[in-house]
Amino acid sequence: LSFTSFSLVAGIFALHVVQKLCFPYFWKDVFYLVKVIRYGARLEIFKMTSKVVTIIDRFVQQAERIPTKPFLIYEGVTYTYQDINERSNKLANVFLEQGMLKKGDSVALLMNNEPDFICVWFGLIKLGCAVAFLNTNIKSRSLLHCFNCCGAKTLVVGADLLDSLEDILPSFLEDNISVWAMKNESSHTEVQTLLDKMDKASDKPTPPALRAATSLKAATLYIFTSGTTGLPKAAVITHLQSLKAAAGFWAYGGSEDDVVYIPLPLYHSAASLIGVGGTIEMGATCVLKKKFSASQFWNDCRKYDVTIFQYIGELCRYLCNQPKAEGEKKHKVHMGVGNGLRQDVWREFHRRFGEIRMCELYGSTEGNLCFMNHIGKIGAVGRSNFFYKLLFKYDLVRYDMVRDEPVRNSQGFCQHVNKGETGLLLSKIGASSPFFGYAGSKQLTEKKLMRNVFVKGDVYFNTGDLMAEDAEDFICFKDRVGDTFRWKGENVATTEVTEVLGLVDFIQEANVYGVEIPGNEGRAGMAAIIVRPECEFSGKKLFDHVLNDLPGYARPLFIRLQESMEMTGTFKQQKFNLVESGFNPSTICSPLYFLDFSEKSYVPLTNTLYGSILAGERKL
Repeated sequence: LSFTSFSLVAGIFALHVVQKLCFPYFWKDVFYLVKVIRYGARLEIFKMTSKVVTIIDRFVQQAERIPTKPFLIYEGVTYTYQDINERSNKLANVFLEQGMLKKGDSVALLMNNEPDFICVWFGLIKLGCAVAFLNTNIKSRSLLHCFNCCGAKTLVVGADLLDSLEDILPSFLEDNISVWAMKNESSHTEVQTLLDKMDKASDKPTPPALRAATSLKAATLYIFTSGTTGLPKAAVITHLQSLKAAAGFWAYGGSEDDVVYIPLPLYHSAASLIGVGGTIEMGATCVLKKKFSASQFWNDCRKYDVTIFQYIGELCRYLCNQPKAEGEKKHKVHMGVGNGLRQDVWREFHRRFGEIRMCELYGSTEGNLCFMNHIGKIGAVGRSNFFYKLLFKYDLVRYDMVRDEPVRNSQGFCQHVNKGETGLLLSKIGASSPFFGYAGSKQLTEKKLMRNVFVKGDVYFNTGDLMAEDAEDFICFKDRVGDTFRWKGENVATTEVTEVLGLVDFIQEANVYGVEIPGNEGRAGMAAIIVRPECEFSGKKLFDHVLNDLPGYARPLFIRLQESMEMTGTFKQQKFNLVESGFNPSTICSPLYFLDFSEKSYVPLTNTLYGSILAGERKL
């Protein structure tokens, strides 16, 4: 018996050693996968019973279960679950009494981060409306386009943003769009006010039937993303997507005891769906920041006992660039959740601020695929395995960077890359991973699809991202392809920037692309332009134009003057060689210019100026 027991123990120990050596992540993968399957089963039950428990339903449940628990902390003021629930009821009742909104209507929301953003959002959802989150950086031309996309006839605007709409208020009136401001009174007679009406409104709940959803595929939000179309695209966010996003913190091990720090803009899916939605799912507390501040970050974390924070890669770099101080590791933060964290910044962040578990994730707002780096391996955006691939069908295919298109074989089908090789990430569209596309345009939705990828009739979502999967099934982001690049945490649509530059009288043609600047995440905007024969280049005029017509992240930092544009075989502008050549004046013969705010002009890019940019001495 003792020999048998010894053999059993030895066998178990041997299996343990083999598992550790050959399958080091086995148990972590299993526990994570069990969570994914559990949550997926819950969503499947919603499908079968047609009784969907939406994010707002979950919030109302939490408000009834833990009414006095802090839900939101903003600028030192604490709002409980009950506070936000009742205030959102007030807003819903204002519109209910007005009788101007009905279930299924779309309403646009233009607000900076503040508690009332959430109250307006929740209040409108309680009426059964779909809410369109507008990026506060977009200019008037794009703003009108956003309304056309989602069909909204009502706009709720923050008090601090009302003046920025002055130029386009007449256009709103022409289109029968009613504008409501979060103010007690307004000097604009055509603008209605909300705060005064909310003060008098009832805080009683609206009829639950108004917000009831019978399908996971029903739209609940529109979130605008930059793309290759030249203007923002309204990604349709269904209850299915919002529920999946809300499970992020929980999947990483978050609980109701956590305090989540949200310094990202709420009009982005990361802050609203993952941040606020995740807080609700856990029954936790979130700290909302009006705007990210690197100098205040750790003081806030200590003041509010923050345990989880949201980030983009750029944010972590800003924190690492702050002057070193005593006690940098004295905090309760144990997890960061976000994307775009470079390996060197990741290591420096750990060295400076302690071994905080950085949970990278990957997934576009409109996409049908998500990767999560639940292991925490530095440099990976996610992890896959045999079982994950059974549930979620994705592939990496060969991509020709010069032709700017996937490589196809003699039969016309795409080719898989080998392990470790970089390829274009495609995600198969099916019942378990649907793609809901963009509001207002079947053409835009179709552009994101690739058909006949491996067999006749198959359909995949084209992420536009180049990825690589290593021998251990870790997935790493390599680059974006096509007409979009990322800068300052935002997607820059090159076509939109090109169209804006084309309005300048001396520009005949423009080709916009992104270039890497050492020490910075993403790519900075650069434009190769041809000056009209009868005109001269004016750095001052171009500076004024981009300042007025483009958001900060989309303004080209560099200009390259050219006599002609290189084209592809299909008459598309060639970007590859321009991207590869960068912005070094010592290797480029063409005249180069730099966006200089001190001179309020584009100024010649000299070797000295180039050196100061690389040294980080210039604010970009």
